[in-house]
Amino acid sequence: MDGPHLRYFYNLYQLKNLTFNQLTALEKTMDMDKEIDLSNQREEEDSISKHQANTSIARWYAIQVASSCEKKVKATLEQRAITLGVGAKILEIEIPQTPGVKLKKDGSRQTIEEKVFPGYVLIRMILDEDTMMAVRSTPNVINFVGAEDRRATGKSRGHIKPRPLSRQEVNRIFKRAAEKKTVVKLDLAEGDQIVVTSGPFKDFQGQVIEVSGERSKLKALLSIFGRDTPVELEFSQINKQN
Repeated sequence: MDGPHLRYFYNLYQLKNLTFNQLTALEKTMDMDKEIDLSNQREEEDSISKHQANTSIARWYAIQVASSCEKKVKATLEQRAITLGVGAKILEIEIPQTPGVKLKKDGSRQTIEEKVFPGYVLIRMILDEDTMMAVRSTPNVINFVGAEDRRATGKSRGHIKPRPLSRQEVNRIFKRAAEKKTVVKLDLAEGDQIVVTSGPFKDFQGQVIEVSGERSKLKALLSIFGRDTPVELEFSQINKQN
């Protein structure tokens, strides 16, 4: 007979030899164990419900950061949230981006991620003193986007009161990032010399007089029939001359 069967008969033998009082005490002990298990289960369920309730009150906030420090702030704040014990309140940190192409001076193209709102980071969080301190004390964070609380004196500036983004604002921002419309970014400035590479003005040379980065277009003075004529061109239609 193997070990488990021997233990079973041994335990059965012990139960048969217990007195009535001993059996009653054993039943009470087992009942108490069940009550403890049920109590622990209820506590776990209450904890989960409380966490879900807290998560539901989290809102999106925008913070202004130092130029070109968006990714650095995101990585630092994610680590600080854990270190400072507010990881359960700072739920998401996002830098909305859309794909882009940068045209270099030599005419080559580089695939990049173009920030939808340069200089800003979005945070979904439960706002309280601890989370505000964690965000504001993070290096390269300038401040929350919000309304300024004016001081009674009227001269000195007050503190910025964080303003949560509306659902419409959040949807618009992430919808723009999700469109995946390629943005062409050109390393150009007024006065630069360009050559047209495609379209009706192909091989024409000219001088940039206006750059519209949001529209991915520029205006250049091209010499047409001996006269400088302003022409609007797509970024993808030109190369910058050295």
